Amino acid sequence: MTENLPGYISILFILTTFATVGFLFYAVRQIGTKTTAAAILVGAVSFWFFFTGAAALSGFYAVTDTLPPRLFLFGALPSLLLIAIYFVFFRTDFVEKLPLSTLTLLSIVRIPVEIVIYLLFQNGLMPEAMTFQGWNYDILSGISAPVIFLIAFRGGKMNRPVLIVWNLAALALLIIIVTTAILALASPLQQIAFDQPNRAVLAFPFVWLPAIVVPIVVFSHLVSLWQIYKNKKPAN
Repeated sequence: MTENLPGYISILFILTTFATVGFLFYAVRQIGTKTTAAAILVGAVSFWFFFTGAAALSGFYAVTDTLPPRLFLFGALPSLLLIAIYFVFFRTDFVEKLPLSTLTLLSIVRIPVEIVIYLLFQNGLMPEAMTFQGWNYDILSGISAPVIFLIAFRGGKMNRPVLIVWNLAALALLIIIVTTAILALASPLQQIAFDQPNRAVLAFPFVWLPAIVVPIVVFSHLVSLWQIYKNKKPAN
């Protein structure tokens, strides 16, 4: 599927995935890595990183006639369940302590993600609707992240209105592209982009987009919005 893809595209995405996981682990490190919640998260993310990569290399996700799609059951769903577990069981002693400043900067990774998506479109592995030429404006979240960081945490104080608006807007943009990606996925659920479906995420390393990168970004927004709601002062 990706045999003829220029190597630099895969390398760029691998580095982007490492950066995304790195941001998350750095946020965890800032509040301490010796807690049960931190150990479980680091272990689970590391395991899922290698499991999904190995499964993609074996061609497991390339089987597209199953319902629900394998990519959902053995890619995105476990990551989303992990997020739910943390909000249910580790909300007070972990979720509410993560540094909002780091989670805000994490969205910078969306810039190279969108560049990779565009390059995959040019190589016939993703539809135009998933790019910034189509319905995807998620790159704006990445571009604005450092600006929001500077505005929202100026002087060691948290600007709640700015963070609320930005996180809600960035989350909305993410929901739009995720919905588009699902509707364009080469699967029984496909509704759009039949001439050039979303196939790249079924192969290595791009399976990490729905399995690792998107869930971490979703987690960062949900944590931020929850902390703002609880009016917790972020750690910097």
